[in-house]
Amino acid sequence: VCSSDLIEPQSLQTLFATSFKRTYAMFLGNYGQIPSQHLDSARMLLQTKVNDEYAAVKDLPPPAPAAPQGQSQPTSERARKVQRTEDRTSASDKINRLDGQGVAGHNPFPMGPGVQLTPETAVTHEPTSSQIEKLIDTLPDTKAMEEARKVSTIVAYRGPAGIPEKFRAQSSALAIRTPQVIRPEWHAPWKLYKVIQGHLGWVRALAVDPANEWFVSGSADRTIKIFDLATCKLKLTLTGHINTVRGLAVSSRHPYLFSCGEDKTVKCWDLEQNKVIRSYHGHLSGVYCMSLHPTLDVLITGGRDSCARVWDIRTKNSIHVMGGHSSTVDSVLSQSLDPQVITGSMDATVKLWDLAAGKCMATLTNHKKSIRAMVNHHNEYTFATGAADNIKIWKCPEGKFLRNLSGHNSIVNAMALNKDNVLVSCADNGSMYFWDWKSGYNFQRMETIAQPGSLDSEAGIFCAAFDQSSSRLITGECDKTIKIWREDENATPESHPIDFRPDQDPLKNRF
Repeated sequence: VCSSDLIEPQSLQTLFATSFKRTYAMFLGNYGQIPSQHLDSARMLLQTKVNDEYAAVKDLPPPAPAAPQGQSQPTSERARKVQRTEDRTSASDKINRLDGQGVAGHNPFPMGPGVQLTPETAVTHEPTSSQIEKLIDTLPDTKAMEEARKVSTIVAYRGPAGIPEKFRAQSSALAIRTPQVIRPEWHAPWKLYKVIQGHLGWVRALAVDPANEWFVSGSADRTIKIFDLATCKLKLTLTGHINTVRGLAVSSRHPYLFSCGEDKTVKCWDLEQNKVIRSYHGHLSGVYCMSLHPTLDVLITGGRDSCARVWDIRTKNSIHVMGGHSSTVDSVLSQSLDPQVITGSMDATVKLWDLAAGKCMATLTNHKKSIRAMVNHHNEYTFATGAADNIKIWKCPEGKFLRNLSGHNSIVNAMALNKDNVLVSCADNGSMYFWDWKSGYNFQRMETIAQPGSLDSEAGIFCAAFDQSSSRLITGECDKTIKIWREDENATPESHPIDFRPDQDPLKNRF
């Protein structure tokens, strides 16, 4: 076999992933959904059932009065024949009377030995559809059907009188239930509060002190700066990286600050001595993101070498190398419950990892563009991923897709979520979209204000973070400034009403 005829494993893997993604989009998106009902067929089916099963017993003759005590029932053969003849005549008359209402059953006298059919009894009466509809409309509604009609897009068909309630309530299965629409909560609009200058390069990373006293920023000028959160004044500048600082994390359990950069290094800073006490070596290229585990002394980093590494903070050992992505790992999340590690990559996939085994639990392929930002919810067992195509919300632990937040048609570089369920997405063109997390309502859109003298192309936002009180939003931008935003105190629900229009296209939230 020629070497040119061999298929490379990487290309075969790419073809398989593409085919799997298309198959998922085509078939699995409809799994569990009720197929749409054809109205004419459903009505015809119900008419047929009413006519075929209940026409002959709709109006039964009253029961014969009981014989007085002391009077014996007819026991002779002749008396029994007379009684059967009278019952047949009564049933035949009843069927003929139903014909006037448009409902009649089949021939009540079947062919058999010794049965003489007359022209009257041999006729099978066929009702018309208009007569059946007229009869159905005259029948009373049940309480179950009235409730079903309130929540359905199809009026439930009504069954005939005399049918037990438990059978009649089953007709509400014909109703197609509309998806539940969550009303958005009102949030005040946000506005610019302060602009902080100090860096000489793009601001690429932000982190807030767990005590909410200061925040830290990392920049392309290779420095890390610590600012007072109340006065916004510079408190400290840390130098040690030899290239752009891309990620920061502040420990809530130790007086440590962690940083990573494009110089392939991960550093641990002691904030009591203001110096580097540990360095973590292992990445083969630039390190772009990092996250601290909330309960374990574990640090997770991701970078341009297409893998995520799990480090022991104290021993500096690499616990796991989580490989599997085919491009840069640009965002990483960690949480105390499974999946304890979530990675988003430039290959448009999200991977959920088992931290104990160091293996991938699931791969989410719904995105079509690079995933540069992720955020997990503080109360719900969910997380969000941001890309240029959509912002998607997922449910843990299996990574079930919940809904899309559509409309931010730009490269989403950063996302942040506060305790009031306000999600902000910041893009490469300087646009900021504020969302209500539960309903997906976009209640505010705004553009960042570039520093005077900056180019139009320098209006991008690279990182964002809320403070611990959820009252201030901090953004790091391309114009080398740090901006602080806060809610408008003068805004009211009357001055800024909710203009919520639910999406009428259910296909947008399928995958």
